[in-house]
Amino acid sequence: MKPPASLQVLIDDGVIDEVLRPLKSGKEASVYVVRSGDEVRCAKVYKDMAQRSFQQRVQYQEGRKVRGSRQARAMGKASKFGRKEAEAAWKSAEVDALYQLAAAGVRVPRPYGYFGGVLVMELVTDAEGRSAPRLGEVELSAQTAREYHRFLVRQIACMLCEGLIHGDLSEYNVLVTADGPVIIDLPQVVSAAGNNAARTMLRRDVGNITISLSRFAPELLDSHYAEEMWALFEQGELRPDSELTGHFEFDEGAVDIDSVMQSIIDAREEAIIRQQGREAAQAAD
Repeated sequence: MKPPASLQVLIDDGVIDEVLRPLKSGKEASVYVVRSGDEVRCAKVYKDMAQRSFQQRVQYQEGRKVRGSRQARAMGKASKFGRKEAEAAWKSAEVDALYQLAAAGVRVPRPYGYFGGVLVMELVTDAEGRSAPRLGEVELSAQTAREYHRFLVRQIACMLCEGLIHGDLSEYNVLVTADGPVIIDLPQVVSAAGNNAARTMLRRDVGNITISLSRFAPELLDSHYAEEMWALFEQGELRPDSELTGHFEFDEGAVDIDSVMQSIIDAREEAIIRQQGREAAQAAD
């Protein structure tokens, strides 16, 4: 296939050798399968964001590090320069998170480099070498669903130990390989200590995964891992090997449990809408 201009630059520079095929396309990025030497990888080409999308990302950008005070002020004012800086920070956030999380042992695609708005990384495949399916596309036994849930909760806890929260985790951005789940799509990654909505986003991430896997193991809905790990995190006691039970004693006077569950359900509906948007954009391409 004829490579897009952004990937032709990488071919000319010897970063990749060939573009094999498109993998997926959405409103925020297009992903291609590429060859680099003897290895097949994928290249994520970030798209420029419109003002509407920038406004929707404001809650995720709180607490992110930027290059300097001028950039921070401009981003806060949402000026033309500020939007440009925010867009650059949004694109680099996923790259930085992938390197940090991969080094920490979290199962994310291995990054190979970031080149002018293009992230080259591991192509996540199934047992037959095909592009791995999403978690929401596979049928699981109850036992496997429980194992995946334990694994993903552990991965979320490890991310939190690194001070990061996915912020958009759902069955649509977890891929299933022969070795288990892989977490993808991290441009909305959130600073756990620097974002006022961090706890809510953690709760949504865990809730989305729990609701998805509860289709096969309904008892998972009775667990409260997000609250448990957040309490440990606040106390400075959360470790990658912390024993999590899923049990948590709520302060009934301080927490409206019904609203907690409703926020999880709302987040799941939002994830479905976003996925429908991605599929519509891919069909349009």
